[in-house]
Amino acid sequence: MNLRRIALLALLLVPGVGRLFAQPFQLPTANRAVLDPDGGQERYFVGTVGKPWTSGRFGCVRTDGFQLHEGVDIRPLDRDRRGEPTDPARCAAEGVVAYVNTKPSLSNYGNYVVVRHKVDQLEVFTLYAHLASVKAGIKAGTPMQPGDVLGVMGRTSNTRQRITTDRAHLHFEILLMANSRYAEWHRAALKGTRNDHGDFNGRNLMGIDPVEVYRIQAKVGADYDLVRHLGGIPELCRVLLRQPNPDWVRRNRGAVRPNPKAERDGIAGWELALGFNGVPLHATPRSRKELEGSRRNALLTVNPAVAAAHPCGKIVVRREESWELTNKGSQLLELLSY
Repeated sequence: MNLRRIALLALLLVPGVGRLFAQPFQLPTANRAVLDPDGGQERYFVGTVGKPWTSGRFGCVRTDGFQLHEGVDIRPLDRDRRGEPTDPARCAAEGVVAYVNTKPSLSNYGNYVVVRHKVDQLEVFTLYAHLASVKAGIKAGTPMQPGDVLGVMGRTSNTRQRITTDRAHLHFEILLMANSRYAEWHRAALKGTRNDHGDFNGRNLMGIDPVEVYRIQAKVGADYDLVRHLGGIPELCRVLLRQPNPDWVRRNRGAVRPNPKAERDGIAGWELALGFNGVPLHATPRSRKELEGSRRNALLTVNPAVAAAHPCGKIVVRREESWELTNKGSQLLELLSY
């Protein structure tokens, strides 16, 4: 094994070593099976009740493909005498704690921690859920380094069907946030509905597949680029935001693609590419002249193959010969342009 390979494995697998190298993410637990040459997936993922390990992956993996699982469910390696997991959940990248929930009754994620990161001029979040406990002193604003302990893996939640001891796991997500003013939008657009988690409401956070991130990192080494990774995710659709300075664009300048005409004539709106679950992948500015005839947010194009392969996304729907935004899709555009 050459020195580069050794350095790469150290980055991905050894807590704390990741801060020495250029790659942004390390594994959030000591379970490394997902990167084993033989695939190791059965040793890594925890499935839902009565379902195989595949239901613990990211994407349209539940309810016959119609239910989205926004992250991955990671199997523990160590347990105490009662069978409860003792694996620490570790921060995947340098960042700052953005949100902590220690009231399991308020979320099906139970106890969980969200950490904010800046990677390749993108604002990215990682989420660590179902924790048995959050480490003392962890609160919003706490600086974190890769490998720092956030809590202990567990099975807390508020779901009617409790997570049994044998299914205890860490639910882990890599996310982008639609709008940093979500709580304000929620009060205006969803009057009378509860929002127990402020800007960290689930509607405001959209994930990418963490396993793909780690596998691509393992393949390309120090050349890994998150912007390029997002750009390689299949697009569900393109949408138009009639807003010259959207919050998402301001926070994710790395995902902006050049358009000299709009930069010269003045930016009147933005064309965004969205993944199957609505996650923005990249943004291109559009000038007023380019937007002639478009007075509002709009759906521009749809990739039917991606829509068919991901029925859990529920962002667009085909009606007769045309594609339309669903209510969920329309609300997402309103939120992105708020």
